[in-house]
Amino acid sequence: MSESFDERYELGILDELPGDETARLEQAPRAASQPFALRGCVLTPDRRLDDGYVLISGSNVESVDDAKPDAGTKIVETDGVILPGLIDLHGHPEYNVFAAWEPPKLFKNRYVWRGSGEYDTVVRQPWAKLTADPSLLQTLTRYAEVRALVGGATAIQGASAKYPGKDEALVRNVDLRIFGEHKARSIIDLSRAAPDDRTRLRAHIDAGEVTAVYVHLAEGVDDRSRKEFQELVDANLLTAATVIIHGTALTDANLADVKDAGAKLVWSPQSNLRLYGDTTHAAKALQLEIPLGIGADWLPSGSQTLLGELKVARRRLLQQGAPPGQLAKKLVHAVTSGGAAIAGLGDKLGTLAGGRPADVLVLERFFDDPWENVVEAEPGWIELVTIGGDVAYGRADWVQDLTGTDGELEDVIAWGKAMKLDTSYAAAPSGGTPVRLAEIRKSLLDRFPQSGPIFA
Repeated sequence: MSESFDERYELGILDELPGDETARLEQAPRAASQPFALRGCVLTPDRRLDDGYVLISGSNVESVDDAKPDAGTKIVETDGVILPGLIDLHGHPEYNVFAAWEPPKLFKNRYVWRGSGEYDTVVRQPWAKLTADPSLLQTLTRYAEVRALVGGATAIQGASAKYPGKDEALVRNVDLRIFGEHKARSIIDLSRAAPDDRTRLRAHIDAGEVTAVYVHLAEGVDDRSRKEFQELVDANLLTAATVIIHGTALTDANLADVKDAGAKLVWSPQSNLRLYGDTTHAAKALQLEIPLGIGADWLPSGSQTLLGELKVARRRLLQQGAPPGQLAKKLVHAVTSGGAAIAGLGDKLGTLAGGRPADVLVLERFFDDPWENVVEAEPGWIELVTIGGDVAYGRADWVQDLTGTDGELEDVIAWGKAMKLDTSYAAAPSGGTPVRLAEIRKSLLDRFPQSGPIFA
């Protein structure tokens, strides 16, 4: 978001990227020792099974059913809500090492605050110190991905073109190479994309080679922000593949055009409200049935987790006049199956079903309505997270029982709970990058003691 931030996105359009995320499934060392079933209230998420079983075998979900699995299958009695891992469709992961920032004033658009003295002090100067050693980028990305993981997110958007590579991925990155393909692109500032780049991108879209284009647009409350939508139209890039991030300044007429084009919208209300005092008319987008995803943005101005962002989103939707009925269900849809569809990954992620990757989140249950339970959940309610069948984070007793490992995984105290965390997916981290969170934290704090905490 600073000048150096934009430069790391290769003038805004990401093309060829390093790494193949599918390798993660081949080298993940902490899969359960045998097939197991999670029993609880299952959200698929468009339907619910009040007493259901999610059977996981290897890297995939084998079945979702209300019938008890065959005798001999290990069953985890969760007494909780079981749903797909959350999909955070807007973020800037490497910047999530910072603590939350309280902007001292409101800004008209992102260009204004990027050039402010306050931002220079709080973000740009510390960032310059952190990235003076290029090898630290691996530590920054790993730390940010741990933050996402312990907040229930199994897939994120926004890692830069200089992402360290496949051996650094702890969570899925939907706009990098994923499931053996790279069919997404990201644009930060459309104005910085050359005409030839725009034409080339449109050709990739028309050829079906690109199925999702994430573009930061209309992020602000002034004329400059409003004019960006027309720039997108003039660039011939308002398409069914277009995913507008923010859209704070979009008018009702603009949203109607978004609907007509089959484009999508990703909303980050917390960051918008803190920076601009206003946010996207998401209630109108829902009314128009525009596909709506949600992202926590980056930590300096956004929410610490996607779970936190859900609460801000519901509050703002109610203020905008959205009908309260089914609102919790719609928000869960936005961060699971709906988010996966926006990312062009609806056939892989966002729904629990046989044959799909086992990206699963289990939450403690405190509400009768399971969708309400998800929206009200805090990170401390998380009981288990699996990614591709890998037991990545969960209650210490469950992880021990499922994997048969003890001291090999890292013990952490998360919001008062004894949990185990697996950050050992990397087969051979380059440059001697530390693997365990304690080492990652030390490496980071040695350079920047003001780093934002994860379990806070």
